[in-house]
Amino acid sequence: QVQLVESGGGLVQPGGSLRLSCVVSGFTLDNYAIGWFRQAPGKEREGVSCIGRHNGITYYEDFVKGRSTISRDNAKNTVYLQMNALKPEDTAVYYCATGSHCWEYYDPTTFDYWGQGTQVTVIS
Repeated sequence: QVQLVESGGGLVQPGGSLRLSCVVSGFTLDNYAIGWFRQAPGKEREGVSCIGRHNGITYYEDFVKGRSTISRDNAKNTVYLQMNALKPEDTAVYYCATGSHCWEYYDPTTFDYWGQGTQVTVIS
């Protein structure tokens, strides 16, 4: 049974940092790409970042590039999203999801299994 569980969200001031975790089970992490997405109230779900299977190539949307890092620890079955210099517009529920590749990491429909999400709120 495939499961993804996100954690690490919270309330943080602008300029602060959070590290989100996505713990996976039911499959071999290295065989899948893992994407991070977010959804703010009243908005569509959008891609944030992705790490490819095997080679670990990373992808970032422009709005997080330079202030976020995605990484994976296959031994711990965990993918991380380190987010720095957070802004109020980063406020959203953040989800991780499995995919076969990151080529369309911005498109949620190309990902298969999803976690329940973790809330990130950036407010002064």
